[in-house]
Amino acid sequence: MVTRQQIGVIGGGQLAWMMAIAAKRLGIELTVQAASPEDSAVTVSDRVIYGKVADANATAQLAEYCQAITFENEFVDLVALQKLIDRAGDRGLLFLPKLETLAISVDKLNQRQHFRDHHIPTPKFYSVDTEKNLLAAAEKLGYPLVLKARRHGYDGKGTWVIANEKELRSAWESMHQAPAIAESFIPFERELAVIVARSESGEIVIYPVVETVQTNQVCRRTIAPARINLSISEKVEAITKQIVTTLDAIGVFGIEFFLTAEAEISVNEIAPRTHNSGHYTIEGCQTSQFEQLLRIVSGKPLGNVSMVAPVAVMVNLLGFENASGTDADYLDKRMAIASFPNTHIHWYNKKLSSVGRKLGHVTILAETHDIAIDISDRIESIWYKK
Repeated sequence: MVTRQQIGVIGGGQLAWMMAIAAKRLGIELTVQAASPEDSAVTVSDRVIYGKVADANATAQLAEYCQAITFENEFVDLVALQKLIDRAGDRGLLFLPKLETLAISVDKLNQRQHFRDHHIPTPKFYSVDTEKNLLAAAEKLGYPLVLKARRHGYDGKGTWVIANEKELRSAWESMHQAPAIAESFIPFERELAVIVARSESGEIVIYPVVETVQTNQVCRRTIAPARINLSISEKVEAITKQIVTTLDAIGVFGIEFFLTAEAEISVNEIAPRTHNSGHYTIEGCQTSQFEQLLRIVSGKPLGNVSMVAPVAVMVNLLGFENASGTDADYLDKRMAIASFPNTHIHWYNKKLSSVGRKLGHVTILAETHDIAIDISDRIESIWYKK
């Protein structure tokens, strides 16, 4: 098996920060392409190339130091990256996941079409690029429906739950009539997620199915394992394998699901990278999602994904005000949270806080769901107390 010790990552935020920490434990040299000296990963990476995620010139510089490149952020310029591959010729330039996989996963219409074509359960959807398409889709779907920008949506950005035509037209205007999809609203009982890893040889490991708790379409908590029966978990795992196999996906992927009261499962979205729902794996599993991605990209064997405690709950520390400098440090709150037993706090060292921004996270390990959720409630009461 070929191993690679010089790895690059496009993006310098908290996902790259946690990857850089994992890289040091594996003895891997990590170079990041960061937009700013204030990005979280800058201080812990071995080398930094400055440039925004879609800056292919910066990526060309990054490639000079790397045997393979992966992604913290999928909103890259795929056409420009393909030109870099073409120019590299026999010297080779390896992106993992492959650009062909990204081309499907970064575009919500392409995702939905892939799921439909491979009989993977997903909401009914229509492509929208004109007002005529928009109104026709709404007539077919009925209300409520969901309107999503095809690209650049995350943490609820670019997604609207629509109750009527007035809201539909307003959302369409607010997104500047960008290419979109309109899809059925799923009256879900729970939102589930899973982290899956697939190697270059096609070996697959799936982390425990988790339950995510959302506030304003931003993940507030992840509960591992999900409080679901075995048959549901097995069905999620089977769909997960089908997705990464049909995509010929290489890397680590976060996949989100809807679960209805009738025990029906449908796929919401796939992220072609490490994912917020998998942060609990740092302390909660034998191999974190970040180490796993580095193992795949460097050509090492896949790591064990079993949990090290019966239950892990991850709580996102979301911004609740606009603040900067020392006001955005929240040291007193962090010290209070760190005093809880079996609690691990990760602070991303961001200089600015805004409402809903991910500033850090906390993982609680416990013997039971009740214990972990009780501690999570107490942590949130400290964090959000004004």
